[in-house]
Amino acid sequence: MAVESVEKINTLVVGAGQAGIAMSEHLAAMGVPHLVLERKRIAERWRTERWDSLVANGPAWHDRFPGLAFEGVSPEAFPPKERMAQYFEDYAAMLRAPVRTGVEVLQVERHRGRPGFKVSTSEGVIEAMNVVAATGPFQVPSYPAIVPADAPVAQLHSSAYKNPGQLADGAVLVVGAGASGSQIAEELRQAGRKVYLSVGEHYRPPRSYRGRDYCWWLGALGLWDEVRVKPKKKHVAFAVSGYEGGKTVDFRRLAHAGIELVGLTESYENGVMRFAEGLARNVAEGDQAYFDVLRDADAYIAENGLALPPEPEAWELLPDPRCLTEPILRLDLQQAGITTVLWATGFQFDFSWLKVNAFHENGEPYHKRGISAESGIYFLGLPNLVNRASSFIYGVWHDAKYIADHILLQQGYLSYEKS
Repeated sequence: MAVESVEKINTLVVGAGQAGIAMSEHLAAMGVPHLVLERKRIAERWRTERWDSLVANGPAWHDRFPGLAFEGVSPEAFPPKERMAQYFEDYAAMLRAPVRTGVEVLQVERHRGRPGFKVSTSEGVIEAMNVVAATGPFQVPSYPAIVPADAPVAQLHSSAYKNPGQLADGAVLVVGAGASGSQIAEELRQAGRKVYLSVGEHYRPPRSYRGRDYCWWLGALGLWDEVRVKPKKKHVAFAVSGYEGGKTVDFRRLAHAGIELVGLTESYENGVMRFAEGLARNVAEGDQAYFDVLRDADAYIAENGLALPPEPEAWELLPDPRCLTEPILRLDLQQAGITTVLWATGFQFDFSWLKVNAFHENGEPYHKRGISAESGIYFLGLPNLVNRASSFIYGVWHDAKYIADHILLQQGYLSYEKS
């Protein structure tokens, strides 16, 4: 009886988004044989798992890999999601990256008695010495089980939202005021909807200041690297976006435009949503973070003698809207005409396919700079993998280089023979 041959590869990369493509580039440069598997298409999440008007969170001069600039896009523009997907497809083609699309990785388990891993896929088994989980931070939609599924209101996660016309007529409660929630709330308001926006703790930097985008200030001020890091809370919304050409997220401006701000969504009972106290405090703390960046930027400009034009208007705040001074703590959804609750509450990891000893008890990856506790397993593209840049296009490319170097180093140990 003929023995069925099994495909073998040194390194298998799971996912062909920005992390997987970056990983492929560095592995190829170091001569490491590898294969990238993608269950759908290259950069699929940019294509189909976001809303229609989504744009990159940074300008085109920054949100790219070093090896390829955007063609036909202004360096200061924020490319739309379709253009971002095309960029990664073009990059993979430029690299001639060994990407196989339409192949899903079902399970990874360590071999017994020999090195490497058995990788079960939708198209058969592959054996790999190393596996890089490059599936990114946006894996499974996450939202609290506050409103029962049988409540008389539609519930939708931001990953399933496309445009205002998709939603039933009526008002919308958007829960979560990070980049996604604030942008979607404004889009819905501009479409004529009554919108309530639930705002919790958040970090709100300026989109730009004194002629430089926030991405530039992150680099100039050393904020990407976080060497001198201020204590910060986990799971705080990051309120900055490139929406409508890039403008600072300003909750007072949104309120004056007709969006009703409410506090953190706390509970639901008999059609009534309750919100936590502290809305004004959270907005004030967001303002403080905003002004901290302005102060640090002014000091940097002075210290370096840069001729960047003053921007006194950036220091001005609009008057507090009524929803801040007299916050709504309870809301009868039916009386308010709310027909949809849209959860812009982020994502959680799903590494259930990785049957290896590389996770904390809470299910989070156990790693240092992407090198996991399980030899031969690597993680790439996760938030704060190395620093705050790690889940961004700029940062993931550099993180991938470090991991590729480690893979090559470990390969040297395995192939070593004493003379």
